[in-house]
Amino acid sequence: MPRILSGIKPTGVPHIGNYFGMMRPAIEWQHRGDAFYFIADYHALTTLHDPALLRQYSRSVALDFLACGLDPEKATLFRQSDVHGIGQLTWILGTLTPMPMLENAHAYKAALEGGAAAAVNLGLFAYPVLMAIDILIYQSNIVPVGRDQKQHVEMTRDLALKFNRTFGETFTIPEPSILPGVETIRGLDGQKMSKSHHNTIELFAEEKTLRKKVMSIVTDSTPVEAPKDPANSAIVDLFRLFASENDVKEMEQRFRAGGTGYGEFKKELFEAIWNYFEPMRRRRKELESDPGYVEGVLASGAELANALARETVRKVRQATGLE
Repeated sequence: MPRILSGIKPTGVPHIGNYFGMMRPAIEWQHRGDAFYFIADYHALTTLHDPALLRQYSRSVALDFLACGLDPEKATLFRQSDVHGIGQLTWILGTLTPMPMLENAHAYKAALEGGAAAAVNLGLFAYPVLMAIDILIYQSNIVPVGRDQKQHVEMTRDLALKFNRTFGETFTIPEPSILPGVETIRGLDGQKMSKSHHNTIELFAEEKTLRKKVMSIVTDSTPVEAPKDPANSAIVDLFRLFASENDVKEMEQRFRAGGTGYGEFKKELFEAIWNYFEPMRRRRKELESDPGYVEGVLASGAELANALARETVRKVRQATGLE
């Protein structure tokens, strides 16, 4: 049975990009292998320095994951920081990590290109090493990721192979798995949906807030009566995630025919999103009423994750001569 590993960073309230890009694929994978999913609170510290918010966002991720269908009987959910040995192995693997690899990492290059070089800290620069250990410490076989995260899995493979060549066979070499069709989810402004772009649609926003967000999706100035191009429409792209194939085709036809304004299409998108998450919204309210259950799930998950991590730490220490 393959071991599946994935993580989500608690730097804000989970949004539909997180759901389709990571959470839903992870929930599907829980039926196909030994699934381990972590809340990446160490990674969050590269940008989030508010203790109360970190705790809030971490709990929100756990709640949302469970509400969306993660089954603690089939998948292990835990906080990254509850696993011992991660920091130790990150340092050890870092001694084999070449600087050019880190300088070529997407997140680091994006920070430099965006003019934020002064804000780059060691955590952001060494992010790929910690991510590699997140994967390797559990001897993971498969890593479900978005296309923009594929580079990190490739780096993980390179570092694991280098360690194995240097010190002997120690780490399992993982493979990425990318779900077709949802590699990039468009946000309110048409760019990739991202908390850093402030263009997200939260999973469980209140009805009024969700409606306002959907109605704010950026569109062009094409008049109501004129034909519109569905091929480059964020409205259609998002609707495709929630609607049937026939409903999407019907919307595309109405785009091309003209006579319907963007506002009407946005209302249809709102209804599709609201209805899609209705059963999950009910489940989340149930979970919120029992905070002890969520903490119990995370504690049990940490126990299982630590059992695997301890064995890997022992192998690495022996291989490197630390024991």
